[in-house]
Amino acid sequence: QLQLVESGGGLVQPGGSLRLSCTASGATIDYYTVGWFRQAPEKEREGVSCLSQWGTRSLVADSVKGRFTISRDSAKNTVYLQLTNLKPEDTAIYYCAASPTQHFSECLRNDPRYRSWGQGTRVTVSS
Repeated sequence: QLQLVESGGGLVQPGGSLRLSCTASGATIDYYTVGWFRQAPEKEREGVSCLSQWGTRSLVADSVKGRFTISRDSAKNTVYLQLTNLKPEDTAIYYCAASPTQHFSECLRNDPRYRSWGQGTRVTVSS
């Protein structure tokens, strides 16, 4: 069974950068569609970026387009989310999720087909 662990969160000033990691165990992450989601206090969980199986295609939410980049390192069984030019409104807990059946066109949706979730990593953007 696929297990996911996020890391890389922290406190950063506005305009700063972070790289979040989502490391998988128990299965090869290449076989999964992987999404990064975030949830701010009192807000619904939203998708920010996702990557197709084998990492051939990606989607980025409009709210973070041009600032966040998703990538995959198959040798490390890890998917990354590079966050740049961070803003206070990016403050949230960031989660990765994986699904062997999620349709790429819907991979930004918080969908029940995402059955494997990590525990989350907190990102705080503040001066």
